[in-house]
Amino acid sequence: MIKKLYLYLLITGSCVSLNAQAQDAINYQTPPKEIADLLLAKPTPSISLDGKAQWMLFSERNSYPSVEELARPEYRIAGLRLNPNNYSPSRQNFINNFSLKNIKSNQTFQVAGLPSPMYASNVIWNPSENKIAFTNTTQKGVDLYLIDINAKKATKINKSYLNTVLGSGLTWLNDNTIIYRAVTKPASAAPTRPLTPKGPTVQQNLGKVSPSVTYQDLIKSPFDEQLFEFFATSQLVKNTAGTETPIGKPAIYARVNLSPDKAYMMVETIRKPFSYLVTASGFPSTVAITNLAGKTVKVIAELPSSEGTPSGYDNTQNVPRGFDWRDDQPATVIWAKPLDSGLIKKQVPFHDAVYSLSAPFTGAEKEIFKTETRYRSVQWGDATLALIYEGLRSKQTNKVSRFNPTTGAVEELYSRNQTDAYGNPGSPVTSKNKYGRQVIHTVDNGTKLLMNNPVGSSEKGDLPFLAKFDLTTKKNDIIWRSAEGTFEYVQEVIDPDKLVLLTSKESQTLVPNFYIKNLVLRIADQPVTNFANPYPSLEGITKEKISYKRADGIDLTGNLYLPKGYNKEKDGPLPALIWAYPREFNSAADAAQIRGSKDKFTSISWGSPIYWVTRGYAVLDNAEMPIVAKDGKKPNDTFVEQLKLNAEAAINKLADLGVGDKKRMAVGGHSYGAFMTANLLAHTNLFAAGIARSGAYNRTLTPFGFQNEDRTYWQAPQLYYEMSPFSYADKIKTPLLLIHGDADDNTGTYPINSERLFAAIKGAGGTVRFVFLPYEAHGYRGKENILHALWEQDQWLEKYVKNKK
Repeated sequence: MIKKLYLYLLITGSCVSLNAQAQDAINYQTPPKEIADLLLAKPTPSISLDGKAQWMLFSERNSYPSVEELARPEYRIAGLRLNPNNYSPSRQNFINNFSLKNIKSNQTFQVAGLPSPMYASNVIWNPSENKIAFTNTTQKGVDLYLIDINAKKATKINKSYLNTVLGSGLTWLNDNTIIYRAVTKPASAAPTRPLTPKGPTVQQNLGKVSPSVTYQDLIKSPFDEQLFEFFATSQLVKNTAGTETPIGKPAIYARVNLSPDKAYMMVETIRKPFSYLVTASGFPSTVAITNLAGKTVKVIAELPSSEGTPSGYDNTQNVPRGFDWRDDQPATVIWAKPLDSGLIKKQVPFHDAVYSLSAPFTGAEKEIFKTETRYRSVQWGDATLALIYEGLRSKQTNKVSRFNPTTGAVEELYSRNQTDAYGNPGSPVTSKNKYGRQVIHTVDNGTKLLMNNPVGSSEKGDLPFLAKFDLTTKKNDIIWRSAEGTFEYVQEVIDPDKLVLLTSKESQTLVPNFYIKNLVLRIADQPVTNFANPYPSLEGITKEKISYKRADGIDLTGNLYLPKGYNKEKDGPLPALIWAYPREFNSAADAAQIRGSKDKFTSISWGSPIYWVTRGYAVLDNAEMPIVAKDGKKPNDTFVEQLKLNAEAAINKLADLGVGDKKRMAVGGHSYGAFMTANLLAHTNLFAAGIARSGAYNRTLTPFGFQNEDRTYWQAPQLYYEMSPFSYADKIKTPLLLIHGDADDNTGTYPINSERLFAAIKGAGGTVRFVFLPYEAHGYRGKENILHALWEQDQWLEKYVKNKK
């Protein structure tokens, strides 16, 4: 496999040497041991607790798969990436082991009967929480296993392989019966590509306005259409104790949702014609109600392709959307329709209406409420309480209203800017109703909501909290908050009336672990886990949340990491790496809010910049780079100007603290952070080097908007030009390291962005290196690729920053 990858690098010229102008084919390299050890540390297991806090499931994962695993067969069609050998997504993060812990006895048991090797996912408890279902993906197909909690044993129960191309679709009908999608034909029966096509691929538009987001992996030919139809078609199956019973006929099931009383299914099926411009989620579809035998009871909607959605983030098609069940009734379906023809700028008192239709679905739809802005969702409680969520992405607004389903009364509870972290009251705590659905749980005789905010942003940093929201006074009263010096959040409310919680607690020196906390009895917290520190080599580094101002007065923050044993008086200023990701704000006050916590335990993912604190660098991670609306303009109207202000403020702060050497500063980022990096190097001389991973550098490649910019290229051509670092590639003279996955699947960040920016900088005589990682998507997964990318970044920083001459 390594020989194949070496050949790939040789042919594509994916790595450009530090000294040469031409391509440089090299074998995979590994970074220094201190970096490699951090990357390959065994991850802490994830946990899942039953509702009675009796059993906890531990799910263990490998750190990273090999590149050889990424190189397995893959089809990229309809916005999907699938393995043609087993009817499953080709890129997944799998679980490799399960164990169970009895909370009362404090004993942990290895689950017996697990497949080997195990590639598990889609974990789901049954209603009584005495069984756990999961899928296991093999090279030939996807199997279904059940873990019996009492026996601590897993058993395979399927006879037909599952089809998980469009999602797992696992749904418990009752404690012993589970519904899923099964394959209809062996994978070997898939269509084969003809040597000679029947003709060219032709698309047309006859005068209809049809803006489209720049999706990747779309259908490109009639053969792709055949492949999508073959692999997406499945048969609904009901499995009881290993006996499979077909439900209805094979179809392309986009979604199957059981009614609360388990008497009906809401089924969305995809139909032709398949689109060449949008992904499968935007294909024409039919939404229908069926019985449990699969017989259609009522067709709710025939939805067109989403190709016709008007541009603009708050615009929508003039068709029904948001189909769902009412969680507080046996079988009532709801959906929304626009009252503004889908155009948010239309002057109307209400922009959306929400309708319902109850079993047996023979009557007329009923309007139940309207929203002044764009409807988002509704959270159900009981016959007198539900919460309506609405807002506008373009104006960054959120609004939550109380809805009485019996009287139809709607009353606003609170509105806030969605970027106002301090003003976030949290989310309502839920509990299971008689249908087994999670609904809003009220306390204090139904007068208050229990609100959980697992972030809890404040002027002192993130301090998660639990609060009671008074439905009459509309005030939030915090009843518990994480103690300063730690970061503790409520993972789950075990008993909302007795205020028994499962929390996760950590600090700079305390490894994240789980505890049972009782706010009423105030007894000592009961530890549930005892996870060890996966990063012992980071012990002794210092972490501090620093605050500073940019020149126009906006407050900024960042997480500063300094090496173990560092003494600025003795050691002097260090080479520094500033890592960031810009965000847009309509409010300067919101942009200045403190986000993050200095008291979190330091953990590292593949893309973190913290590795370089072990190499003698000062690292400023999550350096705030707000882009704020000014003087009635939109945020991006002064994008470059504000980037400069942000960068200058961060550099000056590090220098003023005496920990950063102004002449040895690097800047880096991933995705929009890479876009930021290239812009800073194109428009300033502030940095010694830059690292840009998987970015978009030419905004004309995303002409119908990007990030939170909803103006099109034709509405603001100058903006698109000026925000594109490609337009100023001849000005990029600071050394720039470009890294990109050759299979990037993110909207807008086509690999061609890095290819063309590299060619432009090279053509203009700049210093640039381009690393093209085989088989990698927008986020990197292959162990060899990540290790090599870390080596590339380390070499770049050593040469152009630490040892800058």
